[in-house]
Amino acid sequence: MTDTVSSPIKASKNRTAGLTMNRLFSTEGTHPYDLVKWERRDVVQNNWKTGEVVFEQKNVEFPDFWSVNASTIVTTKYFRGAVGHENREWSLKQVIDRVVNKYTEAGLIGGYFATEKDGEIFRMELTHMLMHQMFSFNSPVWFNVGTSAPQQVSACFILSVDDSIRVQF
Repeated sequence: MTDTVSSPIKASKNRTAGLTMNRLFSTEGTHPYDLVKWERRDVVQNNWKTGEVVFEQKNVEFPDFWSVNASTIVTTKYFRGAVGHENREWSLKQVIDRVVNKYTEAGLIGGYFATEKDGEIFRMELTHMLMHQMFSFNSPVWFNVGTSAPQQVSACFILSVDDSIRVQF
């Protein structure tokens, strides 16, 4: 079974309705990560003019069907934490879980799902779709969602009516 980053979140008790979710891509009792082959790669990015190494992270984890270009972009742009430090993300699983778990948590707390099971189905379906590159969020989502210190503040904050800053993810 795949270990994922998650927190025990309970759905809001103060709701009258919510979304019911049906599985299209995931199977109950099986995590989408367990259905693909994962491999470790070294991501190295060179300056195209000089050949100088401008970025390097060894032993990152991606599905074997992801292109070198896709894994390089995700590793260099969307992995959070400083390269070489323990808190640095090193697997696509961590990046997807960071975003998917935050959206699922917000949906459960906000009462957007009819049941906690619907929230779990949402989590598994979204994980499958992102892992298989069926769609992707735009960069500010990957930069900011699920991080304790957003990287692009202007992309994830909005001004409220009274001009105070409110978090919007």
